[in-house]
Amino acid sequence: MSAPSRPLTFAILPVKRFLGAKARLGGDISVGTRRALAESMVTDVLMALRRTDAVDGVFVVTCEPAADAIGRGYGAAVLVDDVEAGQSAATLIGIDHAIEQGAGRVLLVPGDCPALDPAELGELLERPVADPFVIIVPDRHGTGTNALVLTPPDIIEPSFGPDSRARHEQLAQAARVPFEVEHVETLAIDVDTAEDLEVLRQALANRHGGAAHTRGMLSRLAGRARGATPGP
Repeated sequence: MSAPSRPLTFAILPVKRFLGAKARLGGDISVGTRRALAESMVTDVLMALRRTDAVDGVFVVTCEPAADAIGRGYGAAVLVDDVEAGQSAATLIGIDHAIEQGAGRVLLVPGDCPALDPAELGELLERPVADPFVIIVPDRHGTGTNALVLTPPDIIEPSFGPDSRARHEQLAQAARVPFEVEHVETLAIDVDTAEDLEVLRQALANRHGGAAHTRGMLSRLAGRARGATPGP
């Protein structure tokens, strides 16, 4: 008996406006630099998704013109989020479109996990799982959710934000759907604070390749910090 075929899988990447992005990084980083960093991270996440064989297509959900251009430039379909009601609402736009396109599964992933490795993501998506099934990928603190894999796409309604891992587990249990919490190292680091940024910097320094745009931004930030350090 042949193995079941992999379900048609779309990745959904919600991107909010870059203006004012990553405000929690602090006043040491200018608004323009934070915007450029957010743009770099989204670009690297998108590139990683496009390089993952198990991802059949990518939907960027946004009202940010720069994200629209980046998405189209890397072969993603861009869906307009003209309400901007948050990450969960944006993913629902993508889910509805994925269902219209015949998707059997969706991957929901944020735009601030630039360390994402296509090979590691491919391993996650190529594993045979039941249908229905939910995979919850937590953040490095173990309380948030940095990715959801939903089979079928509308099996639960996403609920991102603080402590979302527990909510997604509860939603799966309430729907009587089997689920797993799967730790994916290169998806664990999302960037909201200066501490997160330093963790990302160290993680990228310890591996070769990937996240080229974010690496460039981090290098420029380090150079500016060195230039601002008073001499002896």
